Amino acid sequence: MREGRHGDRLIHIIQPTWRLARMNAEGIKARFGSVGASAAVDRAGAPVICFPFAGGIAGGSHISVIKLIRSLDRQRFTPLIIVHHEQGEVADMFRREGLAFERAPVPYHFGHAAGIASAKGPGRLLRAVAAQLRLARFLRARRVRIVHTNEGPMHATWALPARLAGARLLWHHRATPDARGLKYLAPLLADRIVSVSRFALSQSPLARAAHCSVVYSPFDADDAAVDRESARRVLIAELGVSADTRIVGFFGNFVDRKRPLVFVDAIAAMARRAPAMPVVGVMFGAVVEGTLDAAVRERAREAGIAGRVRLMGFRYPGLPWLSACDVHAVTAVDEPFGRSLIEAMLIGTPVVAVASGGNSEAICDGVNGLLTPPDDAEAMAGRILELLGNPAEATAMAARACADARAGFGRERHARVIAGIYDELLTRRGESA
Repeated sequence: MREGRHGDRLIHIIQPTWRLARMNAEGIKARFGSVGASAAVDRAGAPVICFPFAGGIAGGSHISVIKLIRSLDRQRFTPLIIVHHEQGEVADMFRREGLAFERAPVPYHFGHAAGIASAKGPGRLLRAVAAQLRLARFLRARRVRIVHTNEGPMHATWALPARLAGARLLWHHRATPDARGLKYLAPLLADRIVSVSRFALSQSPLARAAHCSVVYSPFDADDAAVDRESARRVLIAELGVSADTRIVGFFGNFVDRKRPLVFVDAIAAMARRAPAMPVVGVMFGAVVEGTLDAAVRERAREAGIAGRVRLMGFRYPGLPWLSACDVHAVTAVDEPFGRSLIEAMLIGTPVVAVASGGNSEAICDGVNGLLTPPDDAEAMAGRILELLGNPAEATAMAARACADARAGFGRERHARVIAGIYDELLTRRGESA
């Protein structure tokens, strides 16, 4: 969920749109109805919570939202899932999970290259205003009480319609702390800001002044019931390597922040330090930025380890593949809160992560995992070899990690806290859930 990537463009578009809507509030009501009034309350049913998504490439954050939606008490809340683009990994994930969704009434959004942001001059502003009004009318027609956004483009696209429709906006921040939307738009438009980690909260005075809280992403301990030996045999067979091969896993979409090239360099360093050890690095994830997959292959070729680095693509669910690995190497820097890291802890795969972002909020070095300096492939290689060379300690560390993850990141706890926030938002507008 790449909020920072579109930050400047989103702010430049939504700020004048917001000002224009406020300046013409009475004209808007006259033409389109009283969209600024509170949404009607359907006392016969549970309050409707709208979850809008852009569509396209999926990531760990989408899995977190799916777990939340599945955990919500349907007697208390009715989830309404909206997808702007039905052809993509996000929509496919909802289909596989059996979660019904609807197509957005406006196909484009503030992060869509061929949509609102592509228009020029006055045309861009007029298209943006028309789209915002249409979304507001949709929210009113569906009696939405809370709009729960989880992506940068969705924050910007649905924030003003939520305000115009009289719905509350829960801005769920899953990006880095320097995201401009969090700094400048969320304090203005959001009724509540939730962050996935302390690190992810901006240090901006505006964001600190807003109503913020940290709620760690949800994880289901039952999902950890994976047959590790069977999973390993399947992966070994697919890779075509010997049974004694040590497998080091990279799990994450190919973006620079995830540092896929550092992972390759770490595998190369391991090959130099322990040439007799059969090691392969498996990289699971979709290519998001440019040609990073080609860069990964070229870096591996230059290091003479082309056969030791395998690009596996995006796979869902990912737990069987993660459980097949001997070590999960988290090379990402400024990661708000890595989902695969906690999943590895739950299923018993030892973790070596860089001491950056939210990683340090989950990993205590030497207790439930190992930490290394960011962007230091040699250090990463050394700590991975440390684990591989001491299987008894690796097993004990993995057991401690599993206990910590179960205690701190359960799905039920996450759903309970978010439901409490929903109740607070509804109470603040004079309604009861």
